[in-house]
Formats: sequence, C-alpha cells, structure tokens
Amino acid sequence: MENFDASLSTYFRAWLGPRDTRVKGWFLLDNYLPTLVCSVIYLMIVWLGPKYMKNKQPFSCRGILVVYNLGLTLLSLYMFVELVTGVWEGRYDFFCQGTRSAGGSDTKIIRVLWWYYFSKLIEFMDTFFFILRKNNYQITVLHVYHHASMFNIWWFVMNWVPCGHSYFGATLNSFIHVLMYSYYGLSSIPSMRPYLWWKKYITQGQLVQFVLTIIQTTCGVVWPCSFPLGWLYFQIGYMVSLIILFTNFYHETYNKKGASRWKDHAKDHQNGSVAAVNGHTNGFSLESSVKPRKQRKD
Repeated sequence: MENFDASLSTYFRAWLGPRDTRVKGWFLLDNYLPTLVCSVIYLMIVWLGPKYMKNKQPFSCRGILVVYNLGLTLLSLYMFVELVTGVWEGRYDFFCQGTRSAGGSDTKIIRVLWWYYFSKLIEFMDTFFFILRKNNYQITVLHVYHHASMFNIWWFVMNWVPCGHSYFGATLNSFIHVLMYSYYGLSSIPSMRPYLWWKKYITQGQLVQFVLTIIQTTCGVVWPCSFPLGWLYFQIGYMVSLIILFTNFYHETYNKKGASRWKDHAKDHQNGSVAAVNGHTNGFSLESSVKPRKQRKD
C-alpha cells in the first residue's frame, strides 16, 4: 500500500505540486487505496445488487429514508454555512485564491471540506436504497458516474488543494444538496408528495452550479495565483462532462416524451421516493429492461 501511494504521489506531484501536509493522518486521506477499494465495492454492488434483488420483494425503507435524507440535509446545511463564513472571514478572492494565504480560515475550510469528501462516501447509500427498493430505472450512467467519480476526485483535492480555490464548487453543491435531500426526505412521506413542486428547479440549479463553477475556475486560469493550474484545467473538463450528462437528463426527463416516461415509472415505483433529480432517472439506465411490478400500498 505504501509503495502504491508513493508512486501515486510522485505522479501527481509533477502535475499539482507536493501533497499538503496539513491533512496528514486524517481519516482515509493518508492512502488512496481505501478510497479506491470503497469505490470498487460500490460499483460491484451496482452491478450485482439488482441481480440479487431480481426475484425478491422490494424493501420500503420509508423510515430510514426519512432519517437518512434529514441527516444529509443537515450535514449539507452545516457545510454550506461553515464554508460561507470561512470564505468571508478569510476574505477569499473570487478570481483566484491560493491554498496558503488565509491562515486560520484556510484551516477551517480544510476541516469542512474533509466532511464534504466524506459525505461523498455516505451518498453511496443513495444507490443502495434504489437497489433495495428495486427502483433500478434510477440507477443511470449519470448517477453512477457522478457518485463514483466525486468520492475519488475529492480524495485528490483533499491531499493537494484542500482549501483556496477549491471552496467554490463545494459551497454551491452543499446548498443544492440542502434542497435536494430535503426534497428526498419529504418525498418519502406519501402525504407530502402532492406538495412537492420544485424537483425541476433543483436540476436547473445543478446546471447553473456547473456553469458558475466553470466561470469561477476559468478566472483562476486567466488571473492565476499560487493555486495549481493543472487542477483548474481538470475541473473545467469535469464540469463540462457533468453539464453534458445533466443536460441530457433534463431533456429526457422534462420534455414531453421524457415527462410521460417519468410518469409511467412513478406509477410503478412510488414506494419511498419520487426522485427525478441529480441524474436519478433518464434515458441511460444501467438496468435497461426493468419489468413492471405492482405498486406498493405502504
């Protein structure tokens, strides 16, 4: 494991500079292998889980879904508030902010961004709940790509650029997740579903988030500071990939054909969450032949 990590560090040092010693010894951050193993296990469950559940009754998971989504809503709210206050206290520069220029505020940002990284591991449960509830149509290419890649990307962020210009995307995403997971939590309660009207606007907010992140990241390229340019170029490319996938999701979900298809899915799958945000249902399902099943009456 140490040899693997040393080789990885050497490769990325040439691209992003030396690893940040401020996170040395932090949980899951010293070595990349645990993050990689968790991601491989996640992908194996995505592949094998629907096969295992094929001939089994779906689980409702209603009570635990309410608790889970409430917990992630509160965690996202905590991260958003702490990041905003940390950026304000450190007088962060919107155009470009180095990783060692704000003293104690940088330390605060690092602590919050570790929780942001760890939350990406927790969010693997989104997919596991879909599998347990046999909502396989929600396990899309976008959903799996977004969940698996974010956890890995943020391991590298935390080891090389754990503050400074990295704050912006995480701050916007935390705010979007407050809206998104509160929607999920409320949609787990059948009596609340008729009053949930904002799922379309959550997806629009996610697309705005990606565009704003590209703009802010591009500012760091045009007006550079001590923040590594290699990371900025990578982030722009990653945001472009998300815009392409989320735009396709939005088109498939909210145009006439997509809306009709979503309604058909919803009739068969309303057993815990009416989810059509964050890439959870579009035309690129990993489970392409989902047999219809009777609607649960719980």
